[in-house]
Amino acid sequence: QVQLAESGGGLVQAGGSLRLSCTASGSIFGASAMGWYRQAPGNQREEVALFTGASATNYGDSVKGRFTLSRDYAKNTVYLQMNSLKPEDTAVYYCYIKKFGRESWGQGTQITVSS
Repeated sequence: QVQLAESGGGLVQAGGSLRLSCTASGSIFGASAMGWYRQAPGNQREEVALFTGASATNYGDSVKGRFTLSRDYAKNTVYLQMNSLKPEDTAVYYCYIKKFGRESWGQGTQITVSS
């Protein structure tokens, strides 16, 4: 089972930026999916940004144009650059990977955007 370690959460004012990092315990090469989900209180977990395969990237409608997903295979790490943050982006953000049919989740990191 792949272990995921997240970092970069915190408190930021609206309009600000943050970058999340997620480092896997093993190689991310060949993962069928890897990226970020989030869950706000009272809401279902939703997809934020996800690599699907080697070349496709999916973004949730609410973050398109503001968030950018990237990865570094040498460091087994994916990054989520979040710009123009809004109070509605406040949530716990979870890193996710699916490889060889097995799914793993990070422990979650809190992002709070103040107005």
